[in-house]
Amino acid sequence: MASPEEPEDDKTKEVPKFEADEVKKKTLSITIKDTEVLYAAYMSFLKSGGLFIPTKKKFAMGDELSLLITLPGSEERHRVESRVVWITPVGSPGNKAAGVGVQFSEDPEGEAFRIKIENILGARLQSHDQTHTM
Repeated sequence: MASPEEPEDDKTKEVPKFEADEVKKKTLSITIKDTEVLYAAYMSFLKSGGLFIPTKKKFAMGDELSLLITLPGSEERHRVESRVVWITPVGSPGNKAAGVGVQFSEDPEGEAFRIKIENILGARLQSHDQTHTM
């Protein structure tokens, strides 16, 4: 008789195991029409940049998201991979908008998108005006 770890014959099927990388990423489509909205959403303090996305949908820290983003003054949709690094839950003090902050991937596409946003914002990046996260 075979032990529990060994199949009795080659016809025994293995039960597929759940692997985290098999989970499909959620995709969010975002259109930012104005630079003030972009400024309020941009998370410049993150190494590879990121955005705060107002939403009441539930996400967990570390969730991977694929973003389809249209920036001000453009019709082009950019696909950017990201992960959740900030959560502002519904009902947070100070009338803060509920949503998630996502950090762009640290690959060439994420870096190029961060640079594109910073070029749009220009000198506005030096402002101390309030944003969704600071």
